[in-house]
Amino acid sequence: MKKLLIANRGEIAIRIVRAARDYGVASCAIYSDLDAGSLHVELADEAYGLGPGRPADTYLNIVKILHIARKAGADAIHPGYGFLSERAEFAQAVIDAGFTWIGPTPDVIRALGDKVEARRIAAKVGAPLVKGSDGPLSSAAEAVAFAKKVGLPLAIKAAFGGGGRGMKVAHRLEEVGDMFDSAVREATEAFGRGECYAEEFLDKPRHIEAQVIADRHDNTIVLGTRDCTLQRRNQKLVEEAPAPFITEDQRARIHAAASAICAEAGYTGAGTVEFLLSNNGMISFLEVNTRLQVEHPVTEETTGVDIVVEQLRIADGLPLSVTETPVARGHAFEFRINAEDPGRGFLPTPGVVKRFRAPSGPGIRLDAGVESGSDIPRFYDSMMAKLIVTGSTRDEALARARRALQEFQIEGVASVLPFHRAVLGERDFTGEDGFKVYTNWIETAFRGIEPAPRVEPVEGGFIRSLIEIDGRLHSIGLPVALLSRMAAQQPSVASAGPQKANALIAPIPGIVQKWLVADGAQVAEGEAVVLIEAMKMETRVAAPQAGRIRITAESGAVVALGDQLATIN
Repeated sequence: MKKLLIANRGEIAIRIVRAARDYGVASCAIYSDLDAGSLHVELADEAYGLGPGRPADTYLNIVKILHIARKAGADAIHPGYGFLSERAEFAQAVIDAGFTWIGPTPDVIRALGDKVEARRIAAKVGAPLVKGSDGPLSSAAEAVAFAKKVGLPLAIKAAFGGGGRGMKVAHRLEEVGDMFDSAVREATEAFGRGECYAEEFLDKPRHIEAQVIADRHDNTIVLGTRDCTLQRRNQKLVEEAPAPFITEDQRARIHAAASAICAEAGYTGAGTVEFLLSNNGMISFLEVNTRLQVEHPVTEETTGVDIVVEQLRIADGLPLSVTETPVARGHAFEFRINAEDPGRGFLPTPGVVKRFRAPSGPGIRLDAGVESGSDIPRFYDSMMAKLIVTGSTRDEALARARRALQEFQIEGVASVLPFHRAVLGERDFTGEDGFKVYTNWIETAFRGIEPAPRVEPVEGGFIRSLIEIDGRLHSIGLPVALLSRMAAQQPSVASAGPQKANALIAPIPGIVQKWLVADGAQVAEGEAVVLIEAMKMETRVAAPQAGRIRITAESGAVVALGDQLATIN
């Protein structure tokens, strides 16, 4: 390959740009209008615009992406993670158009990306499994029926997704139907397909995974394990490698099952096989992510293997640079730095990053997608950066992490930094009395932290001197004052004016996804009345008081923080 188009954005696009340079390949970025001033656009060798719109119109638009790849003269495409990375039809379209696809074959993506088919493959090679539905569930009613048959808690999952998107865990029968509908909406928004299945959810499990790489010469290597248990809303916040506090027998079983599943599927490229580990020691296969994982850096730091460069080597037909599982060199943590307020239930906080001062020093790596002045749009994932900390032992890595997190400063948007600092003081996580965290530990056992101060939303974003000509980004000198005045003259999508005392207001900026009650209905205090979607996640907004609701923001409306959604009289 000579020129690599990166079909993604943000931090992961930058990570791939850097790997391409190390490998000696030119890079081409793509961007939506909202991302025109983003860091990945600046760092790539070239950048081309996708135009305006939501992800379905931009980063999920296969036709646009392939058109740009042809225009740019690219000969290979890397999907990153999220968006189209696990879509077999995208991989097939890339190959059919004559480009090199960085990833497993479409047939393998199809087989393992279908979580139900992946379970069948895992069963065939003898991997441990919990009870699950035979295929996608057709309706909320069918999900409820399955819950009655299998029991609770029940996990509802996107059949063609990953990364926690479109996943809900029901602990009560009466919430199964609503959670199924919500999972379908999230899966459709994130992956373009809404099919969901269900399986038994282990009580207080840990999340353990194995990183696999496989070339086209029948070499399949497990690079090691990771623990990704610390999650909020079924999405990871802290990961570490190698997975601590497991026996060598458990580690060996996970390695063997991961290798067997990938070999049976004919896997090539980088992939991750995920498992749940219950508190009684039971291991259960979860799924295979047929792409690069967000948390791949902790494995890189503890093995010395550049996983993204390995992906490029494999796509070029070269053999793996390693021949056996490396001996772990020390211990590494990854802290996802999201624009979320952990004191308010991890609500997303899109906006302008006024200050971004990252830590440095021995054992510190930062994979960032933003800098001071960057604008974080509401349509995309909330992750700004990843802080990776490595030490010779887990205790040394923890000590360095405390130091690094104290140095880290972000202003302008709320971030999860206070949570990370707090969790490093929790004995359940640090492990003096044993490792006691589980996948919903944050929601059930974490002592919590204070909400961040409210930050008023800022109109516009980071103004960069750039202009797009024929779809390609070029530098140009334009007065900042002129651009500021133009931005100020744009019509607002928010409801203007002072808010009434009886107003139901938006706790986050986003899109009114769905009203759960009818206009004019009588609602109870604390009753969930509307869903707001921001950064690919749904937030339920509850009525602050009892009364009759009058809706003022219709479904589909774009709202800012503090906008009026309805009145309750």
